Amino acid sequence: MRPARLIALALASLVAACGTSPPRDSAEPPRRGAYYKDDGPGENPPANLEAVSDAVPKREPLNGFANRPYEVFGKTYVPMVSVETFSQRGLASWYGRRYHGSNTSSGEPYDMYAMTAAHPTLPIPSYARVTSLLTGKTVVVRINDRGPFHSERIIDLSYTAASKLGLLAAGSALVEIQSILPEANVELQQIPVELPAAQRAAPLKAAPAVAMKGIFLQLGAFAAEQNAETFRIRISRDLAWLSGTIQIRLVDGLFKLRLGPYRTQNEARGVAERIRVDLNVAPVLVLVN
Repeated sequence: MRPARLIALALASLVAACGTSPPRDSAEPPRRGAYYKDDGPGENPPANLEAVSDAVPKREPLNGFANRPYEVFGKTYVPMVSVETFSQRGLASWYGRRYHGSNTSSGEPYDMYAMTAAHPTLPIPSYARVTSLLTGKTVVVRINDRGPFHSERIIDLSYTAASKLGLLAAGSALVEIQSILPEANVELQQIPVELPAAQRAAPLKAAPAVAMKGIFLQLGAFAAEQNAETFRIRISRDLAWLSGTIQIRLVDGLFKLRLGPYRTQNEARGVAERIRVDLNVAPVLVLVN
């Protein structure tokens, strides 16, 4: 949600935008390092990941929370509310141990060794075929998380899915995404997510509706509190250097993630610039009177 990671933070709940499609014969591997910060493979990954079976598409009711419109870093995302034809070309990356075991936007724990992926707008859950435009290798994944929220990436794959596509070493690769329609169209059903008992018992961090005054940086706005919390956890890991906490505040019916308050706008812009350098995304400056 990634970087579950709901960095996607969160991670949502959330205007599917098809990326500009490069000519197939111009696809070259991005020249980047393999791992982001302390992310990467686990200490004891299972043997022979190439033998892991692709996700098997099946009809599933869509998640009532994870498919609501949401906003991250000033950009609004409107997830699809039915399983339908969809294709997109762009850059894929992957997320691993940093998010392993964390909650995805679907409420399920992220399993880096399962055949899953995070996408900003494809329905949760749904299935997609992802093909490397460099090698021609193809995998089928189950979409169960939100993200990535970086302008240059269109999908974050699980560690195993990335391994099967051959993009672990490069860290990212140009791919084509095609949705898979199992049997018939599956429409959104407004049903709650059944979460593990430990997660249900854990209190969320939403503050009262009365907003604090001052200068803030807004990272996202979600219709569902659980998605805001998932994204908060993910972004907190990506921005471990932050001296302040990321607060969730209920404002105008939305759960908004904010940093601050800051003493001056220059101080807030300094933090915003560091976030932009780290994540290649920009928070929105908010003045609360």
